[in-house]
Amino acid sequence: MTETPPAPAADRGRLSSLTRLWPFARPYRGLVALTFVGALLATLTQLVIPLVTEAVVDGPIADGDRAGLVPLLALALGFGIAEAALFFLRRWAMNISSLQIERDLRDTLYQRLQRLPIAFHEGWSSGQLLSRATSDVSTIRRFVGFGGVFLVVNLVTCVVVGALLLLTCWPLGVAVLVTTVPLTFFGVRWEGRYNAQSRQVQDQYGDLATDVEEAVQGIRVVKSLGRSGLVFSRYDRKAVRLRRLELEKVRTLALIWCLFEFHPQITLAVLLVGGALAVSSGALTVGGLVGFIALFTVLLWPILSLGFLLAQAQETASACDRIGELLDAPLTVTDRPGVRPQPVGTPARLRFEHVRFGFPGAGGPVLTDVDLDVDLDVAPGETVALVGATGSGKTTMTALVARLLDVTGGRVTLDGHDIRDLPLVQLRTVVATAFEEATLFSMSVRENVTLGRPDAGDDQVAEALRVAQADFVHDLPWGLDTRIGEQGLSLSGGQRQRLALARAVLGRPSVLVLDDPLSALDVHTEALVEQALRDVLAQTTALVVAHRASTVLLADRVALLEGGRITAVGRHTDLLAEVPAYRALLSSDSELAGTAERDR
Repeated sequence: MTETPPAPAADRGRLSSLTRLWPFARPYRGLVALTFVGALLATLTQLVIPLVTEAVVDGPIADGDRAGLVPLLALALGFGIAEAALFFLRRWAMNISSLQIERDLRDTLYQRLQRLPIAFHEGWSSGQLLSRATSDVSTIRRFVGFGGVFLVVNLVTCVVVGALLLLTCWPLGVAVLVTTVPLTFFGVRWEGRYNAQSRQVQDQYGDLATDVEEAVQGIRVVKSLGRSGLVFSRYDRKAVRLRRLELEKVRTLALIWCLFEFHPQITLAVLLVGGALAVSSGALTVGGLVGFIALFTVLLWPILSLGFLLAQAQETASACDRIGELLDAPLTVTDRPGVRPQPVGTPARLRFEHVRFGFPGAGGPVLTDVDLDVDLDVAPGETVALVGATGSGKTTMTALVARLLDVTGGRVTLDGHDIRDLPLVQLRTVVATAFEEATLFSMSVRENVTLGRPDAGDDQVAEALRVAQADFVHDLPWGLDTRIGEQGLSLSGGQRQRLALARAVLGRPSVLVLDDPLSALDVHTEALVEQALRDVLAQTTALVVAHRASTVLLADRVALLEGGRITAVGRHTDLLAEVPAYRALLSSDSELAGTAERDR
């Protein structure tokens, strides 16, 4: 599993990446528009105060007309109340729209992760996926709810105020515009650097999350081997690198802030000197100078915030790119256009017809084509055991049945139907799989067992638990309603495996695929499970990966795999007597060897 994902070919720092947000904002465009309008109007109402101030200084104050102050002050108060109301409207619309967009984006991302093929997940670290689904989505929500709104509003405010400054006193207005040239040049240059640093930090967070997750899930192994120091040192190296990257990002952000903080102070000094000269020459009134300076002060927040808002936009663009890498990943295992449910019997006939499979590379094409050359026919109600050395293709064959992987040649059929012509929902209902590594979820025992068949009744659940010899669940504090915790670590390995087996046999599927699901059971429990499992196997078609003699003996026939090819198919006793490679494979396992000797 890779530590970091492959970088996309396009430049991930461009603000055009923000256009990815539009499909998620479109359903709430009314609220988004209301947020922009409320924020813009609330900001523009602030411009009335400088104009009123100019009128007050040049009018009632200069003329000594106290009565003339009343309507002007009432006007200023009215606009102040309007600003407060618009502020409330903006906050209300902003929170609703941003939280809805965040929910929709997170739901879409999660659903995409569920639909992406197994090959995709095997190439990505869980920490990278986790950081995209949590921190990156939150970054986007903050930008949608605040940064994006005020980035546009403040730019509009700068244009409007700039125009008013030119109308009030064009020489001073030109001086303000001239000072923005170096601000724009250095701002754009440093924002590009900040974007690259932000992406590095976000990727490093993903790597760090992977280390934390692995250390927590493998805490028993770490403690039992006394390797806490080693695990910490690996984590600490990445944490130190993250700190260094964060400091580099902070230094760049400090330069940006310093630039945007420095600009208005210098500009204000220029305006005071130039304004004083304009007033002394009669080109500008005192009220005009006060109003001009007041208008410029309205620009202080938009100018000072641009550094922060542009930095947030760059982080959001990077987050959009990181999420886009998941949303753009191809769905290689999906329903064909126009597929409809097909009749599949219970049990069903399973056939592998000249099946080939190759693992795809990072860019998509097949790196190596494992020529399975499989032409295996499993009759309805028959159990076939797959036996072979490590890497011979047993697990790959079982994964092809439920389309966890797709064939790259040939086809797999159920009752004559190419499984690619069956809807995935139907296929994964009629085919049940139990893996060697039992995976349980942080939910109740009942929910874990009925995960694939939530409509199963109590009698069916009880029967599945009996077959899997999982009656221990009744001794748990709340029986079937007991929550078993993350990964089921509160249970033993054998208990987890028995629950996973119960989940697979629940509802008597048309095809049952067992990838060595009894490996963690003790001899006594294994014997009981096998005895109950024989009744289930007699009523379904089964493909069983066998590493133990007892599992081989459950099968009607055995298929020997060597280098991705089925080299022999037959009864266990026949293969033992006629196929030297089969005898050699059995002799490499002490338990199988004992069985081989007894069967001679």
